[in-house]
Order: sequence, then structure tokens, then C-alpha cells
Amino acid sequence: MKKKALLWAVALVLAAGALMASGQASGLFDFSFRKQDTVSISKTEYDRLKKFSQMDYILQYIEAWYLEEPDVDALIENATRGLMAGLNDPYTFYYNAEEWKDMQEEDEGVYGGVGMELLGNAETNIVTITRVFRDAPAQKAGVRKGDILVRVEDIEVNAFTMQDAVNLMRGTLDEEVELEVKRGSEYITFRMPRAVVTINRVEYTMLEDQVGYIMLYRFEGNCAEEFAAALADLRAQGAQSLIIDLRDNPGGWVQSAIDIADLFLDEGVLAYSEDRYGDRDEYKTKAGKDDIPLVVLVNGNSASASEILSGGLKDLGRATVMGTQSFGKGIVQTVISLNNGTEGFQMTYAQYFLPSGTAVHKIGIAPDIISEMPEELASEMFDLGDLSDPQLKDAWTVAREMVEVKN
Repeated sequence: MKKKALLWAVALVLAAGALMASGQASGLFDFSFRKQDTVSISKTEYDRLKKFSQMDYILQYIEAWYLEEPDVDALIENATRGLMAGLNDPYTFYYNAEEWKDMQEEDEGVYGGVGMELLGNAETNIVTITRVFRDAPAQKAGVRKGDILVRVEDIEVNAFTMQDAVNLMRGTLDEEVELEVKRGSEYITFRMPRAVVTINRVEYTMLEDQVGYIMLYRFEGNCAEEFAAALADLRAQGAQSLIIDLRDNPGGWVQSAIDIADLFLDEGVLAYSEDRYGDRDEYKTKAGKDDIPLVVLVNGNSASASEILSGGLKDLGRATVMGTQSFGKGIVQTVISLNNGTEGFQMTYAQYFLPSGTAVHKIGIAPDIISEMPEELASEMFDLGDLSDPQLKDAWTVAREMVEVKN
């Protein structure tokens, strides 16, 4: 009986092979025998569909002959992820419905997770923890700023799997998630429950000698409005110079950077982007500005929109940039919604330049004044405005001198 079954299977394979060789088969069965509805499409559309014919051919085999009933939607989702991954760009990826919802929740400032911010380096493939939220599960478990994230559950984390790791760290509240970090030469594993995390994007305070200080964590949500309100309050308190702290700020929405820069600039071009066709999109500010002297703090984790703001203000002679060389992410992504806003994808579409035409990508913003953070303090979480932070103290010294010169 087994021999008969084997011979019958071989005969089926040979028959299918003969049909394929003659061009009569479009799957394991001869689908041409079935009466099907037809539609008319243009040659351009037909030529595009032909590019996907092999994938559809394989899918038909899977649907007909795979050992178990396949989840076709899951197959198509993974094929979509593969399409995006083929660009070899860690900033280009697909959001399924759940991921799209999580992304929107994070932009609103409240989400279920462990309370960390990450920055992936496409050159080294390393993912660094750039911020740990106070009182969040990650901080309570002992995760530190500066740790390198190497694993979340069974995902080996690198710049290209970072978004998958982020998606896994979010989810059902109180359920535990396991992650592993590298700290120096030591590997440390943590388990922590997910909790409600509230993102504070802007914090501010007055420092001594009429120096205002604003810490801007991310360019998301209503951060530009919060920043403007902070500036107005500091001015009302008598601030005569201002420190904008963009250290460890990984970026966010470009428009937020433009809106914040607009507070300090008259009408002009803050930066511009170019796509692969050479088409230019200028990021412009409007007339009307606060002429308060500015110091902008950056470090190696200040990226993207942080570099548009700091680089543009420096290029236009509007601010003194201090700290260390910034990250160098000079490319711009667009976020496209699909299926009536239930899914979407993010895609790199342009590179941006400073007003002078200087490129930022893979270069970064060079500070006017270098101020290093001592290695032994690199993972320290200072209180807001704490002048025992060496870089902040250096910036305060320069900002205080600006007040003296102004007066």
C-alpha cells in the first residue's frame, strides 16, 4: 500500500512538472481548467503584477499542499516585512495593526511598556539605551542609560531588529518581559513587568544668574507647544539667556523642530531636504523671533530632528552649540497609513542639509565648544538643572557670560 502511495505521489509530481514545463500549469493543479472571472487592466499594471507572479505561484502551492492549513494573512504580512527589509535600511519598516496603534499611543505620550528610549546605529548595528524613564519598570529593574540592548525575549537586537524589540517590550500590562544588556564587558539579564509609561517630552527650570534651562527629550506629540510655554514662563521669571538640552534626544517629527526653531529665527530656511530626483523641500521659519542668547547642548545620541534644530541654529549663527559630535542621522522618513489608518509603514525618502548646504548624514553636528562627559558619569541620571552635571555646568558658564555681555 505504501509503495502504491509513493508511486502515485511520484506520478503527481511528474505530471505537475510536465504541465509546468509546457506552460499550462499555474500551480500544483492545472488552474486553467477552472472557469474564472476576468478583468481588463493596462499593460503597465499587467507588467507590475507579473513581478509578483512567482510569489503568488509559491503561495498557491502553500495553500494547496502545505502540511497544515496556512495563515495566509500572516504569510502576506511577513512577505511585506521582507519587502521593506530588502532595502537594508533600519529606519524603513512596516507597522501591522497592533504596531500602528502602539506607535500612535507613544506619540500621544502614554503607552504600556518598560520605559526606555533606544537609538540604533546602522553602521555598527548597536542599539544603545539613551534614556530610562524615572520610576518606570526598566529603572526599577536596574537598567541604565548607556547600556547596550542585545536581546528582548528571543529577539537578538540590532539596528535592523530594533523595532521588533520595541514592539515586544510593549503589550499587556503587568506581563513580564525579559531583556539582556551589555554593560562594559558584562552581560546582564533583567525581567520586568510592563506598566503604563507616561512620556514627559519637555522639562524646564531656572538656573542661577538669569539662565533658563529647557530639556527636550523628543520631537513628538505637542512638544513644540510645551516648549513655547516653557520659554514664556522662563522669560516671565527673568531668563536672559537659554540652554536647550538635546542630549540623548533621538529626534521625531521634523515639523516640531521647525516650530521650535521658529521661536528664535526670523523668516528664512532652517534646513532643506532632497530626494533621489534632486527635488528640494525647504523647512522654513516665519518672521518674528525671541532674541534671547542660546546655548544648545548635544552629544553622540542627539539625532535627526535634534540635528536639524541644533545644526540650523548653529549654521545661521543663532546659537552656540556645545557638547560632543552628534549622531549623524541626516535622512528623513515619511509615515504612510494603509487600510483606512489601521496599518502603515515608515520609509526613508530624502536626505537633509543645513542652510549652507552642509550634509549631516553619517557626519553629525560638530559643536562650537567641546565639552566631554567623564566616562564614570556617562550613565548617571542627574536631576533637572543639577550643575554637578559637568556638561550642563559648562553650558551654564557660557550662557551666564552671554547675560553679562548683553547687560
